[in-house]
Amino acid sequence: MSLIVELCKEFYKLGWVSGTGGGISIKEDGKIYMAPSGVQKERLNREDIFVLDEQGRIVETPPVGKLLKLSACAPLFMKAYNCREAGAVIHSHSVNAVLASLISEGSEFRISHMEMIKGIRGMGYHDTLVVPIIKNTAYEGDLAASLEQVIVEYPSTFAVLVERHGRCRVEKTWNFVQLVYLL
Repeated sequence: MSLIVELCKEFYKLGWVSGTGGGISIKEDGKIYMAPSGVQKERLNREDIFVLDEQGRIVETPPVGKLLKLSACAPLFMKAYNCREAGAVIHSHSVNAVLASLISEGSEFRISHMEMIKGIRGMGYHDTLVVPIIKNTAYEGDLAASLEQVIVEYPSTFAVLVERHGRCRVEKTWNFVQLVYLL
């Protein structure tokens, strides 16, 4: 899907993904499109994209000669799709997300009285934005159970911070994921 390729290049320019770090997935018409692991996001091509069904089974792979692997984030993306009926999930290794996880006390990042909060659905300047934080693990796939738990515990959250790692964005559409990142 060319949209994932375009978004990966844009997110790289903005510093939301770096080199091979981070991941993106979009669900459309019953298919899940996923960028591979180990590919520089700014150099991604359309034929590099994996296509999965709604159960997470691979139905289309990149050309065999490319030796690409399904995203290490696949278990996280599938949890988000199954628990939240998401239409897009982005896993970012942004410095800002890592710093937010480090300055927060406890298991939540809380912030209020920020003009940019008004751009988030249902939020206003005086509201407190709460983003849950989960502990990092040695492997991204091992974060799936913790991600599922906070998605259930925080039904209105649209993001989860991974301590010392980054964040995972879950939204109905890719347009809103991009909009909130721009804030």
